[in-house]
Order: sequence, then structure tokens, then C-alpha cells
Amino acid sequence: MTSALRRNTRSFDRSEEGLRPVTFTPAYLKGVLGSCLVEFGDTRVLCAATIDETVPGWRKGSNAGWVTAEYAMLPASTPQRTRRETRGQQGRTHEIQRLIGRSLRAVVNLSALGETTVTLDCDVIQADGGTRTAAICGAWVALHDALAAWRRAGKLKSDPLFDQVAAVSVGMVDGRLLLDLDYREDSRAEIDMNLVMNGSGEFIELQGTGERTTFGRGRLDALLDIGQAGIAQLLEAQRQAVKSQGEA
Repeated sequence: MTSALRRNTRSFDRSEEGLRPVTFTPAYLKGVLGSCLVEFGDTRVLCAATIDETVPGWRKGSNAGWVTAEYAMLPASTPQRTRRETRGQQGRTHEIQRLIGRSLRAVVNLSALGETTVTLDCDVIQADGGTRTAAICGAWVALHDALAAWRRAGKLKSDPLFDQVAAVSVGMVDGRLLLDLDYREDSRAEIDMNLVMNGSGEFIELQGTGERTTFGRGRLDALLDIGQAGIAQLLEAQRQAVKSQGEA
């Protein structure tokens, strides 16, 4: 096989517009209201949702809740050991967990939560690119199941979760527009983007960078089209995952 052919071969023999194999395993953990192991190819993230009947001090008296997230990469999640952030979180970690929190709050009626806080813990147990987008997708499943359990316990009068949220990466590598980049592709991407969308087809967040080249409106639109099609598949996979738990 020539080097050119090797460069053009994607993991899992997928097309340029193909997702890696995606699996959601709900209720992965015992003892928590909601959890999900999400797998995007060789990227695996364990997401867990817990609910506390309190809110941050600045939120007290608001009659509204809060949804927040924490993100971490386990030391053995990468070939070269990732150090634990025991002396404070790095900037990348802050950025990612704020992204996860913003994405989930966009589909939650915080007033319907009452003064409670939902925390989504997203721990990367194996990283091969796209950890933040996988975390958002898995966190939504964990959040869905936690809120459903909270309702069954009589803690909520109505469902605060009014839509889905999913995310995916897109980019340009060797001049090709690709969906769902793995680490090998992401590390040498000319353009790198992350898309977050709700189940209604609206954008929640776009993160895009010309890593090695600039790009025009036409290329941007093409990347958005590829990403939107991929997110539609992820939303359907989420629906099937929560349906398997007895609630569509």
C-alpha cells in the first residue's frame, strides 16, 4: 500500500462523511440517577449525572436550578500518560467543561428544575479524538435518565428537558472535508471545527479554526452541511438509547 493510500484511508473504513461506530450504553453505573458510556470508535467517555437539592450561592432565591459539568481525562486514556490535574485544572479542561454545561443548559428549562443543581461528570477513559463532542452526546443521555428518575421520585412537576443536544467534529485534512475526526486526522487538520446542535436543527455553538489555512464561506457551508447530517444520526442514536431504558 502506498503512503498516499494510507493517508486516504480512514479508521473503520468509513467514507469522508461517515461517523465512527457510535454506541451509547445507558445506566452504565449503579447508584447514580443517570449514566452513560459513550463510544465514538476508540474514544470512550463515561458520563454520570447527579442531582443536589441546592444551588450555588449566587443562584439562591431565584426559584431556578442550574446544570453544570466537569470534565477530565484519566491518566491512561492516552498512549503517553496524562497527568492528573491535582494542582488546578488547565485551561483546556475549563474550556471543555464550560462548553458541555452551556450545551446542556440550552435544552433545559431551569425554572422547571426548581433550586436544584444537576452535575454532569464526564471522564475520558480512552481518547482518540473528539472527546468533547462525545462527552456532550453522552452527557445528554445521562441527563435525560437522571431527570426521568427525579420525576418518578416526585421531585419534579414537569419535565425540564425540552430538546436533545448532540455534537460532532468536522474538518479538512489533506484537502478533504471529513466528519468526526479521530486523533490522527485532528492532529494534522488544516481546518478544525466542533458543532453543537439541538434536536430542532438549530446551532447551539460553533467552534472553528483555520489551523493551517484560511477558508471561505463556501467551504464553511460545506462543513456545516456535513456536520448537520452527522448530528442527525447521533440524535437518532440517542433516541434509541433512551428508548431502550423504557422512555422515548
